[in-house]
Amino acid sequence: MEEIREEDDDHTTKDGTVDIRNEPADKTKTGTWKACPFILGTEGCERLAYYGMSTNLVNYLRQQLDQNNVTASKTVTNWQGTCYATPLLGAFLADSYLGRYRTIACFSTLYVLGMALLTMSASIKGLKPACDKEACHPTGVQSAICYVALYLIAFGTGGIKPCVSAFGADQFDDNDTKEKETKSSFFNYFYLAINMGALFATSALVWLQTHVGWGWGFGIPAVTMAISVLFFYAGTRLYRFQTPGGSPLTRILQVLVASIGKTRVRAPADKSLLYETNDIESNIRGSRKLEYTYKFRFLDKAAIETEHDRRDRGRVSPWKLCTVTQVEELKCIISLLPVWTTGIVFCAVYSQVSTMFVLQGNTLDQHIGPYFKIPSASLSIFDTISVIFWTPVYDQIIIRIARHFTGNERGFTTLQRMGAGLAISIFSMVSAGLLELYRLAYVRKINGYDLDTIPISIFWQIPQYFLVGCAEVFTFIGQLEFFYDEAPDAMRSICAALALMTNALGNYLSTLLVMVVTKVTTRHGQLGWITDNLNRGHLDYFYGLLAILSAVNFIFYLWIAKLYTYKKAVPIPS
Repeated sequence: MEEIREEDDDHTTKDGTVDIRNEPADKTKTGTWKACPFILGTEGCERLAYYGMSTNLVNYLRQQLDQNNVTASKTVTNWQGTCYATPLLGAFLADSYLGRYRTIACFSTLYVLGMALLTMSASIKGLKPACDKEACHPTGVQSAICYVALYLIAFGTGGIKPCVSAFGADQFDDNDTKEKETKSSFFNYFYLAINMGALFATSALVWLQTHVGWGWGFGIPAVTMAISVLFFYAGTRLYRFQTPGGSPLTRILQVLVASIGKTRVRAPADKSLLYETNDIESNIRGSRKLEYTYKFRFLDKAAIETEHDRRDRGRVSPWKLCTVTQVEELKCIISLLPVWTTGIVFCAVYSQVSTMFVLQGNTLDQHIGPYFKIPSASLSIFDTISVIFWTPVYDQIIIRIARHFTGNERGFTTLQRMGAGLAISIFSMVSAGLLELYRLAYVRKINGYDLDTIPISIFWQIPQYFLVGCAEVFTFIGQLEFFYDEAPDAMRSICAALALMTNALGNYLSTLLVMVVTKVTTRHGQLGWITDNLNRGHLDYFYGLLAILSAVNFIFYLWIAKLYTYKKAVPIPS
């Protein structure tokens, strides 16, 4: 009987994950690449739905809701910002109460409803704005319905974005060497799945929206989103589930209150005397113990046992005494924040793909041959192609070459990987700015200030899209992996949401920059940098501003990365 138990124990995960029956997950029947195809397929479909609706949204707002360039750009970046802010709510519910699986399932319903309403607002008479040859004339109600649909989608993404990548990574046991090694590849192929969905969205769907109609262009993503939900449910029996650990915000507040309450208590010289449970597992459900670190030592006071605490052991309030692991949770979050802030400028650069790059493309020659025109929003396909190209190249070639020089099994550390992406993003803005300089010089040469289209091929935008895609492979995938690995076990959805929050703040930063630049550059009757007629503006100056901000941000990142120390979990005995 003893041997059978040991054999069963070898087949179960050691990271606290369970199966659908709430029993320790069997490695031979659940998780790893058996479960991942359902998660990757779901993410690919969901991203097709998202990008199929969002990629050309700036043109939909201009054409159907009659918004000007500045208003449409701000509307898109504000909405995209919300899409990346609501994950904080979804992550909190996932880590605290529902778990990642149930959170994804619940919020997907809101997402499908939003997509369906958006499709109806673009196709059903009465909900769809009336248009003539000059322009469309939306009523207040029609505009409101469109906004309700968009923000239903934004809230729907809140339960999906922070949970899907973490849920996929949960399928690999960190205490199993082989599974841990393949987890890094999961993040690469997760991002690849995102871009495979985006590839169809930015090509076929944008063409449908431009040449067939917005009803079909939004309807197909809506149906795809519904299919993705069904596909997600299909893999249920193969999944591993991380048990929710209770409210992470409560645990953080407990550490702060306990440490402030013991301000005058002196910490012991021997850190092993700080309070920790005797069990192999920590007292936080679904979380391993964390090793003590010597940073932010004021917080250690929360784990000091006073004589009063010892007398009341077993009954002492967690608001007065916390474990070392609970204190280290808060230290982990504080350590992540400086790295997190450096992603905001990068995301402001990335947001230009769906705003300024599209508006710039509108002014260029979109013809392929005498009869076919490529929509400007479809050029983001080269961003997607770049990601699809660089992801396997990084996973199969760059990592193997880097291992020989760094000795790191991943080729580069996650911080090195993110730093490389930040550097590449600078050149993407330089590339966009140089093209705009050339375009404006050509406008002056032919005196074409009032031309709708300048005879310069839109394909000159490819380098800037390709560089953004390359930067994504390094920064965004590195960010996914970094925030999952460095997060406390019971706060991984929260940390994934923090990573996504950089997208929100990046979009809001882009909106703020557009507003400030517009206000400053239109003083004294000037036309400004960003005008409805870009031939009379200076979009090149705006790209230059972003390049300078990116360079400063990169220098700050190098300093932060040099000071960072990686998290260490206490190993669980086999």
